Amino acid sequence: MNLPGVPEGTSAMQGLRKDIIPAAEPTLARPTVPAAKPVIGDDEVAAAVRVLRDGRVVQGPEVAAFEEEFAALVEGRPCVAVNSGTSALHLALLALGIGPGDEVVVPSFSFAATANAVRLAGADPVFAEIDPDTFCLDPDAAAEAVGPRTAALMPVHLYGHPAPMGRLTQLAQRHGLAVVEDACQAHAAALHGRPVGAFGDAACFSFYPTKNMHTLEGGLVVVPDAERARTLRLLRNQGMEQRYENEIVGANMRMTDVAAAIGRVQLERLPEWTEQRRTNAKALDAGLTGGLVTPLVADGARHVYHQYTVRVPGGAAVRDAVQRELQAAGVGCAVYYPTPIHRLKPYAHLGADLPVTDQAAAEVLSLPVHPSLTPGDLDQIVAAANSAASMAGVIR
Repeated sequence: MNLPGVPEGTSAMQGLRKDIIPAAEPTLARPTVPAAKPVIGDDEVAAAVRVLRDGRVVQGPEVAAFEEEFAALVEGRPCVAVNSGTSALHLALLALGIGPGDEVVVPSFSFAATANAVRLAGADPVFAEIDPDTFCLDPDAAAEAVGPRTAALMPVHLYGHPAPMGRLTQLAQRHGLAVVEDACQAHAAALHGRPVGAFGDAACFSFYPTKNMHTLEGGLVVVPDAERARTLRLLRNQGMEQRYENEIVGANMRMTDVAAAIGRVQLERLPEWTEQRRTNAKALDAGLTGGLVTPLVADGARHVYHQYTVRVPGGAAVRDAVQRELQAAGVGCAVYYPTPIHRLKPYAHLGADLPVTDQAAAEVLSLPVHPSLTPGDLDQIVAAANSAASMAGVIR
C-alpha cells in the first residue's frame, strides 16, 4: 500500500526517510486487521430486544442479575453497576469519604479518567512513577509520594497486567490509606491466584466496547462489604433507595437493563475470550523478533491482554514510523498513551517529573490481540511488525 506523495514501489518507511511524505497526517485505508473488534453478536442483540420488549429498562432485574454474576469474578464481593468506568472511579472515591483536602497517589501512565475521577471527587492527584517492565505503579515511587494529606492509593492494572498489590496494600496499611483498584482494563486478571478487584477497599471496572467484555458502555464498583455497597447504590441513584426518599446527595449514574443484559451475555464468554487473548499473546511473543520489546509478565501475574503493548526502542520518532508502516501494511495499532496525564493541560501545572513514564509514552505501541484474530491475522501482524522494526532500524 502506497501513501499519498510516495512514488509507486516505495514503502511508507522509505518515503519518510527521504522526506517525501508531507507533514499532514496521511489518510490510510481501513486496516485489514483492526486494532480492536468489539463483539456484538446475535445473542447480544437478542438480549437487548428481550429487555426492550419487557419494558423494565433502567436499573431493574437485569442489572441486579449482572451484579450478582460478576461477583463470581471477585471472590463474591458486592458489586454495584454504573454507567461508565469513570463513574465507577468517581463514586468509589466518594463512598470512601475522599474529597477536598485529600490527595490520592496515582500513576500518570494511564487514561486521563484515573486522575479526572480524583479531581471530580474534589481531591488532588499526586503522580508517581511506574515499573518500566509492567507499566504499573511502582511501590517505591508510591511510598515517596505519600504525604500528610494522602488518603488513598489508586493503582492501575494497566493493559490487563495486575499491579503489585501485595506491596501496595502493605504500604497502604502502614499509612492508614485506602486502596482503590483501577481495574478498568483487567477483567479476570489475577495475582498469585487472587483476582484483581478483590484486593482493595474498592475496585472499578469499565465495560466500554473495546474492553475485554462490554455492555456497550458501563462500569462497576466492587467493595468488600454490604454497607459500602449500599452507599454506592445511593450515590448512583440521586441518593435514593426508595423513590423520593433521598438520604444523601447523589447523581444519576445508573446502568440500564439493556446494558446489563448485554453484559450478562458477554460475561458468559469472558473465560473463552480471555484464553484466546492469552493464546494470541503467546503467538506474538514467539513471532516478534525484529527488535521490539514484547510485554513482560511479572511472577505470579495472570495477564489478560486488554492490550498487547510492545516497546519500540529509539523514542517517539522511531515508534511513530513503525506505527505508520504497520498501518500501511493493513495492521491496526495504537499508542496508549502518547501524552502522560501529568503533561495534559489540567495537570501540567503540578510540575511532576517522571522520566520513566515519559520514556514509556515515547516507546509504547499496542498491536492487535483481540479474540477475533485468525491464525492468518497473527501471521500478518508478526510479519508486518518485524518488517517495520527492521526498516526503522530498531535495535534492542
